[in-house]
Amino acid sequence: MRITGGQVFDLEQGFIPRDVCTDGSLISAASGGGTVLDASGCYVIPGLVDVHFHGAVGEDFSDATPEGLQKIADYELSQGVTYICPAGMTLPEDQLTAICKTTAAHRKHNSGGAEVVGAHLEGPFLCEAKKGAQNGAFLHDPDVPMLKRLQEAAEGCVKLVTVAPEQPGSTEFIQAAKELGVHVSVGHTVANYETAKAAFEAGADHATHLYNAMPPLAHRDPGVIGAAYEVPTVKPELICDGIHIHPSVVRLTFGLFGKERMIIVSDSLRATGMPDGEYPFGGQMIEVHGNRATILGHPETLAGSVTSLMGCLRQAIAFGIPAADAVRACTFNPAQSIGIEHRAGTLDVGKEASIVLLDQKDLSIRKIIFKGEAVTA
Repeated sequence: MRITGGQVFDLEQGFIPRDVCTDGSLISAASGGGTVLDASGCYVIPGLVDVHFHGAVGEDFSDATPEGLQKIADYELSQGVTYICPAGMTLPEDQLTAICKTTAAHRKHNSGGAEVVGAHLEGPFLCEAKKGAQNGAFLHDPDVPMLKRLQEAAEGCVKLVTVAPEQPGSTEFIQAAKELGVHVSVGHTVANYETAKAAFEAGADHATHLYNAMPPLAHRDPGVIGAAYEVPTVKPELICDGIHIHPSVVRLTFGLFGKERMIIVSDSLRATGMPDGEYPFGGQMIEVHGNRATILGHPETLAGSVTSLMGCLRQAIAFGIPAADAVRACTFNPAQSIGIEHRAGTLDVGKEASIVLLDQKDLSIRKIIFKGEAVTA
């Protein structure tokens, strides 16, 4: 296939006019077939990569059902999100084990939809004061043997774990996680600057939904945000749904950390793609009104988003983030953060041919190609 006439995403140059060729499932230097796809008036971008979301279309990753995970994967692919690393909640170990086993089984018997590249354990190693929508009854101090058991159940596909670094044993946990091939994210925390900085210097390289569920950046108490900024290996997540973060702060954070480090996530819930109403989430109930989801009876507590990552990409661009920077934050940077950048996140020769064509006028999806196969007309 040859894709011609579009503005193609480039990691260094932004958008450039060039052809993109595919041969089988890979991007190639020359077209492997006679098909020509006219991308005039389109941005040609890599398939998106979401490393922090919980579910969609009435299904939740934490339910650990094969059918639910398949429905989530199908929906995400329909939104141009081609690689997913869904997040589990703060739950008992037996349920976390079921989540990990379901993830491993899905990877073995993948029957379509976005590729489930692994799992993100957002809980249970968090702090009570900043648990947010997580269920406090199941919080647990950082526990290396538990992480080893969960990684074994997942057959090595736990990619990311969130930790509150002020909790006992966190430094040893961070170091052990690295040895298990798991990236560590700091989040749901009341850590001060010194504690957060020590966690990042110990090897944590990710910050879970920056600003949300952590102390604010203050001029005498910079906290997690200041510490993350000072360690260049750290990539911060940002929920760009228009609810969690003010547009000015989105612009400020991109300016502070730079396009090379920012990760946009959706943090989307099972209510994504569903009507307003009440939905279960991590052992609690949430209520959804428009694009705002909160804990039932606690309208001040945000519970995640009901916006897909593609919706968050559009929102970030509407907020004034340059389109190429927003695309990078939804593709290459998250892919790099979980170690799949060698095959996803850019349109370089040799990468998997997962490509989305977006109308330049309204950013609507014109075409999705997943590993060389057309998904939508």
